[in-house]
Amino acid sequence: MMTLNINGRNETVDAADDEPLLWVLRDELGHTGTKFGCGMALCGACTVLLDGAPIRACVTPVSAVGGRRITTIEGQESDRVGRVVQDTWVAMGVAQCGFCQAGQINTATALLKNNPKPTEQQVREAMSGNICRCGTYTRINAAIKQASAKLAGGKA
Repeated sequence: MMTLNINGRNETVDAADDEPLLWVLRDELGHTGTKFGCGMALCGACTVLLDGAPIRACVTPVSAVGGRRITTIEGQESDRVGRVVQDTWVAMGVAQCGFCQAGQINTATALLKNNPKPTEQQVREAMSGNICRCGTYTRINAAIKQASAKLAGGKA
């Protein structure tokens, strides 16, 4: 048995130490917003935040996250930056199929928390590991820029 801090709440799970965090989140704890994409940490669909930094849950063993803060897409609702990013995503119609968006939003939230006013190049670099099969990269980048402006109190 281990206790994980997920979205600010402690949750207890009985999982093998080497079980990927993705499957613990989805299958054991019901946090199904985190998606399985490739299983090799290449696409970013499974991105969650670990102590505020994006990680790939599909290759991270659950034993590596004990005692640390895990934030899934479900936790972004109660986070100021995460909420602004989500609201901007919706307002700008970023998602098409939506499959990759949890990972995209988590990565964008981490970026804006660490760098509230990123340049276009910094946005591209931060988001480069997240693949969108629908190709909404232009809208993703525009939404990050607009969320940055909203967070700074400006108009986008």
